[in-house]
Amino acid sequence: MASSAKTLFAASDLTLPRQDGRVVLITGATGGLGRPLALACAHAGATVVLHGRVVRKLEELYDEIVASGGPEPVILPLDLARAEASDFANVASALTAQLGRLDALVHTAALLGSLGPLEHQSFDNWLALLRVNVAAPMGLTRIMMPLLAQAPDASIVFTLDSRGQEPRAYWGGYAVTKAGVAALARELADEWENRPNLRVNAVVPGPIRSPLRRQSHPGEDSSVLPAPEALTPLYLHLIAGQAKADSDALVDAHAWLAGSPCVDSLRP
Repeated sequence: MASSAKTLFAASDLTLPRQDGRVVLITGATGGLGRPLALACAHAGATVVLHGRVVRKLEELYDEIVASGGPEPVILPLDLARAEASDFANVASALTAQLGRLDALVHTAALLGSLGPLEHQSFDNWLALLRVNVAAPMGLTRIMMPLLAQAPDASIVFTLDSRGQEPRAYWGGYAVTKAGVAALARELADEWENRPNLRVNAVVPGPIRSPLRRQSHPGEDSSVLPAPEALTPLYLHLIAGQAKADSDALVDAHAWLAGSPCVDSLRP
């Protein structure tokens, strides 16, 4: 974060209202960040739309939410690496017919791909990365805009990565596509500046104990890293507790956990 970064309340002091009646769509809902967030949103009263690729994992999460007494969630199995515009349109039509609203869209789904020198990178692998990490967030966000625009307080949260902010050697298409989705978040924040019911934010989680981190750093002692659950209050605040005047935030979650200045603006 730049030296102009601002501080943000600690987890215990963030505004985390109930979400009864709200509908929250989480991509990558069975992943390291998505799963605890889905459980927390359901616990707060939201109807959660659970996106993922593996039906078995989605069904397990569905059962866990129902068993805990949360509102019945909706399962959305979709392989983002193969999804077409028509698939996103079908999702929007189904949500409109089944639930009639959407209050928040949280992008946590991500594909790491292969790391290494550019000459060893696969073109097809880059296309898959572009689809999952950039095209899918754009496609879902675009098609969900009519539903979000009808909500009294709608929120979109993008999940970025430090390698997209500061690319380094051997991070290949992952860093490039994470830079791309960061640009998408900035564009949308600027477009929605004067729309009082629409908020856009982005989070850079930093190193956390997640499957993606284990892929990129296989020899690392993950026990020293924060659990994904540590970031849940931050996401919940951005989903439902944040004021419009505080939106357009780019949050460094590691700095937030440390109590350091952590918020920059998505807008220039």
